[in-house]
Amino acid sequence: MDTRSPFVVGVHDLVRRPGAMRVKELGIPAPADLRNEVIGVPEGAEIAVDLRLESVVEGVLATAQVTAPLVGECVRCLATIEDETDVEVTELFAYPGAIQVDPEDTEAEEIAEPHEDAVDLEQAIRDAIVLDLPFQPRCRPDCAGLCPQCGTDLNAAGPEHSHDVVDARWAALVEAFGEASAETKPTTSGEESDR
Repeated sequence: MDTRSPFVVGVHDLVRRPGAMRVKELGIPAPADLRNEVIGVPEGAEIAVDLRLESVVEGVLATAQVTAPLVGECVRCLATIEDETDVEVTELFAYPGAIQVDPEDTEAEEIAEPHEDAVDLEQAIRDAIVLDLPFQPRCRPDCAGLCPQCGTDLNAAGPEHSHDVVDARWAALVEAFGEASAETKPTTSGEESDR
């Protein structure tokens, strides 16, 4: 544990004192990789943590309301999205040996522990934020996306935007008939009388 990390909070006044409680408000700069492929918390943006620490028989129970700004891209039209995440975090930092885990249970979650009368909230906060991020964020629920032919933003283009699209399987046939119809263009009655 890096005691200089802003995610590390001292709990020396709570250790082994069941019933003791403390509340604290933190403003933590976001690390660089708090995101998925399309949206996340900008590096250095403030993560607001409304923290409650309680001493229980098994260890120190941390509960927090975590709020952070989000910036990303709409998966349909690629417009910039600015939003906010608001998640709850609950983590028990158990004293060594306070919780028995079956050593043969390979899927058991690792139990967080206080270290030198401090707890590190980073993993719990990181997990809560990243798991709450949308995998396909949209700028609005009815986003029309981009035109597959020309890339125009269909939200701004309006319903009159369209293209004549020919199925690739018929393109050669359409091209041949297009040339034939140009060659056999009907003449006007005036042209016939001149002949």
